[in-house]
Amino acid sequence: MPALNLPLRPLLIALLAVAWLLPGLIGHDPWKPDEAYTFGVVHEILLGGSWVVPQIAGEPFLDKPPLFHLTAAASALALSWLLPLHDAARIAAGLWIGLAFVFAALASRELHGPRHGLTAALLLLGCLGLVVRGHQLITDLAAFCGFAMAYYGTALALRRAAPGGFWIGSGCGIVFMAMGIPEAAMIVLIALLLPLSPHWRTPRYAAALITAAVAALPWLVVWPALLHRHDPALYAAWLHTENLARFFATPDLFAGLGYYLRILPWYAFPAWPLALWALWRAGRSRQLGAPGLVLPLAGFAATLMLLGSAAETRELYGLPMLLPLALLAVPGVDALRRGAVNGWYWFSIMTFTFFIAVGWFYWVALELGLPAKLHAHLHTIRPGYDYGFRLLPFLLGLAYTAGWFLLLARLKRSVERPLVVWTAGITAVWALLATLFIGWVDTSKSYRMMVANLVRALPAQQACIASRDLGEAQRAMLQYFAGLRTERVETSPRAAGCPLLLVQGRPLDELVIGAEWRPIWEGHRPGDKDERFRLYQRGPAAK
Repeated sequence: MPALNLPLRPLLIALLAVAWLLPGLIGHDPWKPDEAYTFGVVHEILLGGSWVVPQIAGEPFLDKPPLFHLTAAASALALSWLLPLHDAARIAAGLWIGLAFVFAALASRELHGPRHGLTAALLLLGCLGLVVRGHQLITDLAAFCGFAMAYYGTALALRRAAPGGFWIGSGCGIVFMAMGIPEAAMIVLIALLLPLSPHWRTPRYAAALITAAVAALPWLVVWPALLHRHDPALYAAWLHTENLARFFATPDLFAGLGYYLRILPWYAFPAWPLALWALWRAGRSRQLGAPGLVLPLAGFAATLMLLGSAAETRELYGLPMLLPLALLAVPGVDALRRGAVNGWYWFSIMTFTFFIAVGWFYWVALELGLPAKLHAHLHTIRPGYDYGFRLLPFLLGLAYTAGWFLLLARLKRSVERPLVVWTAGITAVWALLATLFIGWVDTSKSYRMMVANLVRALPAQQACIASRDLGEAQRAMLQYFAGLRTERVETSPRAAGCPLLLVQGRPLDELVIGAEWRPIWEGHRPGDKDERFRLYQRGPAAK
């Protein structure tokens, strides 16, 4: 069987990127918590709500600016004839992450030469921290694209001031409109750190920064001005609570630094060991000042410093660290020694072939009932799943499995071969999870079944439903699946007059409810051990 030749390399990587991107974008409901409340904002826009003031179930929700929500709403409108609204909206996430790969490749091409552009994209595709998050309906993916755009702009500014500045400013603006001020400040900090290197201490780069400021201005001004004009109090709340307080509301300014350093070994694998290898080799040859190292080093340092100073730490927030590490790791791929190349290659083959085999074994148990004990265990931890053979997921899983073995049989020996195999293995395993097991996971991640049970328990007529301690994700899914908007006790004076009260709590927590309330329903998502929802009706005191 003939090997894959070098001219096919761009086509091969493009096919890998598409194969990585497609599984998981459709076929499941919005998942708690990030997808659920993000889609809640998108759904409100689709219902005719304001895009200037993002809302969930009729109430302002200024957690993030509206850029991603608007693109997701546009995607939902364009594809609603073909897909459910939430799946159609999630296609926008795929477009943003796909653009991020393109700009990362362009940045790598500028920094490391034409042959190495696609290497950065391969490294990102292979990063463990991006696999699940890269397929979710979350605003962070638009910001990830903006970061990639800004890295490309700063690299391009070494040659061409105006286009480089345009991409820096546009990237900064996209990050601002997707996430807010602190994330946009990361790009500003990176851009200001670069003149410490003589490569960027030039009139050309100064002109690029001026262009960047002009390009970023509309992104930074238009929506905040509209929000301030609409409601100055909401603008003030967004500015302080959702931006400044996120980074300056903690006494220990770098409390999160240790957290991100702890997750980095798995989150950024395999980029980080290759980045360290590239740095070590550059240090030995006294080339640490090369642009291909200075830019990603400055980017990683600035990103890590600002993330470490945030009041809240989550692995999701670490996505921007992957871009500079991938750019930094590119020279390390070519510099790998033969023993490391062979070891990584065979490790990837054995590891992912094993997980593919395990995936099929578990699918047989889940859907076909063999072995019976494993079948019973899988349905115990995900009760309510309607199992049975489904042709389309089976064929898709079979296609990805066949593609894995075909690649192994035809891939030509090269220094990049282990990286290609690693990325293909990640893709194949993810595809099996996102096709064969997506319905099983969706059973516990979705609120659809819980909301349906709640609706069946509601009295035939009710003036309104009050709620207590109901989160944004839960309010969003009540609105989407049942068209229910509750009057929240925490914010609405009308809640006191509602004959029904929905309370969210934990399984063992029974809140003190007045004697006039009697419980009429209790429910939760299948297999959920953390949340309980209890519905009360106002009536005579219990005897």
